[in-house]
Amino acid sequence: MRTFANWMIAMFMILYWGFRVVVAYMAANYSEFFVQPINLTVEIILLFVTVICIVLVFKRQIIGAIIYFLSYLAYFGLDLFNAILPVFSGGTLEADYMTAFTSFLGIILAFAVLVDLSIDKGRKPKDKKTDWFYTNKDYDRQFDDRADRNNYKTL
Repeated sequence: MRTFANWMIAMFMILYWGFRVVVAYMAANYSEFFVQPINLTVEIILLFVTVICIVLVFKRQIIGAIIYFLSYLAYFGLDLFNAILPVFSGGTLEADYMTAFTSFLGIILAFAVLVDLSIDKGRKPKDKKTDWFYTNKDYDRQFDDRADRNNYKTL
């Protein structure tokens, strides 16, 4: 985690995971909540997969972001597609607005994590202790033309 944006995206991952835990808990107890899970069994499996992905994202592994994005796209994308499809077929939007909004939010968050790790993968980490020496050309060894360049080895 190098920047503030990396930390914020990781914290939003954890907050959204906590929100989905509450949604799954409320659905398991048959309590009323403003968001209902699409499929409770798949939701619980997705919660465990998300924990593994969060650990991988904290370790800055791109595979964690890819799994996170694909699993959220498969789970929430189908729900969002089914919620918006009646609008395109000439009907009215009869879906649950909050469920559709949280599905959209989950997809956007997963995409942001994937983009964040993809952009960050090409950067070289800065080492402030040694970069001043190794990136500075003033400290390179200057050889004299008359210097002996033989590498003598003793047996």
